[in-house]
This record gives sequence, structure tokens and C-alpha cells, in this order.
Amino acid sequence: MPDSPRRDHVCAGSLAAVVDIDAAIGFVVAHGDAVERARLSWLRNGTAPSAETLDSAEVGQTLGGGWPASWGDEVASVDATCFRLAELDDLGALSRPAARRALDWLAAAQRQDGCWEEDAALADVAPEWARPGDPEARLYLTANAAFWLTVAGLDARAAGPLDHRVGGAYAGVVQAAGHALAGHLNPDGSWPSFLAAGWLSAAVLHRQQLFYESARIKAVLAERLPQASPADAAWLAATLRRVGVDEQEWTVVAARRRLTETQRSDGGWTSDDGHQFDVHATLAVIRAFR
Repeated sequence: MPDSPRRDHVCAGSLAAVVDIDAAIGFVVAHGDAVERARLSWLRNGTAPSAETLDSAEVGQTLGGGWPASWGDEVASVDATCFRLAELDDLGALSRPAARRALDWLAAAQRQDGCWEEDAALADVAPEWARPGDPEARLYLTANAAFWLTVAGLDARAAGPLDHRVGGAYAGVVQAAGHALAGHLNPDGSWPSFLAAGWLSAAVLHRQQLFYESARIKAVLAERLPQASPADAAWLAATLRRVGVDEQEWTVVAARRRLTETQRSDGGWTSDDGHQFDVHATLAVIRAFR
């Protein structure tokens, strides 16, 4: 009997693992809001979202171009802007004016050392991964901002007729960030920051053709994957696939295998940030298996 078309297989050696994508789709349909269901439609078959949905996804943007975080009043946040860009990417909306203003804002916010940091006004309210002045937060935010500027450059306007570097219009910004990220790696391939900074950095360095540095990070990540949370495994796999890492690359295979072990009976996956983000985590899985 042939395999069901409703299931995706991940193979490693003689073992096969299965994710029930139809159940994941059903979970998003049942529990997602209008924007999340529109993201699902784009990821599944490229269905363009309605103007109302796009307006809803873009609401709250500051005049400067960034988006504020829920914890940051009206001050634009690097972390919140990257999160919003991830949502817009799932709507095929990175080429729209709102996303372009946000990307330009990110590029302009890069520091002279190639890194990013949240506005000092957020010091008393920012969570640990975004706290101004904290070196671990700085490295995470740098990896996150550089990743989205890299992604935008995959499809964006060119840096110039004689400049074909990765990052399009943001090529110089991304190159500086890549060198900053590589410079923070420890000899064993680890990094002095949060786990997510690892796969975001690996993706940026992969696109910068710093393959050795990217591989060192991925080797460390592979050791962590058997115990990784579902949300982390989904974010890792979706991140690497978004910059063109092959689906048969061993880190991606390991992450997707972890996802086969953690799918819930309702078809979804559990977020580390509370049940209200379970749909977001599940959409990341669907992107990873896209």
C-alpha cells in the first residue's frame, strides 16, 4: 500500500519518521487567527492574502520603520521587528512598503561594530534576550537582524550593477554582521549567547559562504537537538531551509526528526512562549517541511 500523501517522511539510515502535515494544517485552521490562517494559505499554495489581512499584519509600525514590542510602549524594537518580519515573510509580504521600511530601519540601526542592540530606553522593561547593554542579548539580536536582512536580500533589489554580494541592498550591512558573528565564535564552535543565536548565525554565515564557521555551529546544535524543544527544532529547521540549506543536510534532518517525536495528538506543537504561540510554532514546522 503506498504511503499517504498527507504525511511527510524524514529518512536517516534505515529509520523513517513521519510528521502528519494534514493534522498540523487542521490545528492552524482550528486555532489560528485570520493572519495565521492566511500565513498557512501562503505556505501551502502561495495564495495571496487579502488587503485587510496585510493591513492587520502590518499595524502598529512606527514612523521610523520598526515595530514596538508588547513590553516596550511605543519604542521600536529590533526583536519585535524581526518577529513581525517573520510573520510577513509567511504572507509573501517582504517586498511591500511596510517590510521595506522595517528592513531599512534595521540596516540603519546597525552599530559600528556590526552588531545590533535595543534602544537604551528599553533597559528597564526588555526581557533578557533583548536587554540593552547585555552582550548575550547583543549577539542574539545581531544574528536575528542579520538573518532577516539576508533573507530580504535573496529576493530584493540589487546592491548595485557591479555588486552581487549576498544581501542585495543590504550587502555591506550583512557582511559586517557576518564577520561580527564569526568573531564571537569560541574555538569549539559554541557562542556566548542564547541557543537561537546559533542557528540564526549559522544561516547568515552559510549565505556569506563562511561554510566552515557555519558547520562548526551546526555541529554544536546537532548535539542539542535530541533534547531540543519543539519550538526550537522548528525554528532551527525553518531558518536553515529559508536560506537554502538542503533538506538532506544532517542538521536539518536531525531537527525534522525531533519534530516527528514531538507532534501532539491535536496536530500542533508546543511553543516555549505559552500556548498562545502554539500556532506560530506549528506554522514554523509547516515551513520547515515545505
